[in-house]
Amino acid sequence: MPAPSYEEKYAYVEKRIDALKTNKTGDERQTEGEVFDRKTLMTIYGFMKKGLIDRVHYPVSTGKEGNVFYATDPDGDPLALKIFRTSTSTFKRVATYIEGDPRFRGITGNRWKFIYAWASKEFSNLDRYYDSELPVPEPVAVDQNCLLMEYVGDETGPCPQLKDTILEDPTDTYDEVVSFIIDGWRDAHLVHGDLSEYNILMEEGEPVIIDVGQAMTADSFNAKDLLDRDIRNINRFFKNRGAEIIDPETIKEECFAPEDDDEDAEEEDEYDEEEDEEEEE
Repeated sequence: MPAPSYEEKYAYVEKRIDALKTNKTGDERQTEGEVFDRKTLMTIYGFMKKGLIDRVHYPVSTGKEGNVFYATDPDGDPLALKIFRTSTSTFKRVATYIEGDPRFRGITGNRWKFIYAWASKEFSNLDRYYDSELPVPEPVAVDQNCLLMEYVGDETGPCPQLKDTILEDPTDTYDEVVSFIIDGWRDAHLVHGDLSEYNILMEEGEPVIIDVGQAMTADSFNAKDLLDRDIRNINRFFKNRGAEIIDPETIKEECFAPEDDDEDAEEEDEYDEEEDEEEEE
């Protein structure tokens, strides 16, 4: 049986991507053409034929590098599909982060290669954070300029950004975000690098960190500068919300503390608990 032609593949995805349906204005068609170019459509087709997604419904956010769409798998369960734009402006922005990341040393070529590397980088960062049990969307798959991941929200829409949330206990939420910074550095060996109230979603009162594509490894040449920026941004926001702020140097000390210190602290806690139990007896 011959492989399906591009026209046949396009007809297949057209039925399953709401944005490609007819009755669109000229501006809408132009915008969709920038996102759903031929290569991207074939990548989405691949996801569909693998049974990863069934339909792409509506856009939920437009970021600096890409658009995120609400999608569903064959069982109707929600997923987030992030499509990285392949424009020249996007390429110029991401090239700096790719070239400075030790994991992608040696990446050269046209802007397509950089965009593909960028999508792969975000997937890798999500995977590292998720494996370290940190609050990020679970990564599902990546191919070329398309990233598939857990959807953070419900049928009514994505969870609100931190900036739009009224916090019951600002200090408690602040402490959770600071823990993400520290554990991200120590356990995932990453620094987010662009952490702010704009890329933290609030799911049932708990922060979920998104947009981790620019995150760098802790051994990157500018990792400590990015760490300073993350701490500065988070302290600024939460101070304005009335939270009790931790001194930046204290946060960094926690990040840089030798692993042996953690083990000693755990042993000390266990010893204290045993003493308490003996006293109770």
